Amino acid sequence: MAGSALRRLMAEYKQLTLDPPEGIVAGPISEDNFFEWEALIAGPEGTCFEGGVFPARLVFPPDYPLSPPKMKFTCDMFHPNIFVDGRVCISILHAPGDDPMGYELSAERWSPVQSVEKILLSVVSMLAEPNDESGANVDAAIMWRERREEFNIIARRLVRKTLGLPT
Repeated sequence: MAGSALRRLMAEYKQLTLDPPEGIVAGPISEDNFFEWEALIAGPEGTCFEGGVFPARLVFPPDYPLSPPKMKFTCDMFHPNIFVDGRVCISILHAPGDDPMGYELSAERWSPVQSVEKILLSVVSMLAEPNDESGANVDAAIMWRERREEFNIIARRLVRKTLGLPT
């Protein structure tokens, strides 16, 4: 199974290098291991994350694309759909099939037709438009909903931090 996963990851990497989505750079950490990638995601224009460059890591399972990768930001993040430890919580990264909690439709969850590019574009969308009803970080979700300007101040501070500027 790992052989077909490796071929798929190599093809996706080639596609990402030939036609990279705007604001996203991603690829294997090492040519010796295509199952661990790093990504740099630019904060979406017109959002409180604009101007930031957010590093993340993706770890692919041996049965990829049958199972989704895990994604984690490696910088400080404060966002309703990102756990305090940086793990990303969005539907596209949830295992295929029906949601045991009944919250997500199976069509929203992972399927083998998804790709690294679609994941990263979904994360950019998530940064721009959080789902505050499904909070991985409850404090961030509440602040996003009830005290938006305070949330924006924290986000702008994180942007400065990703750029190595004083906060």
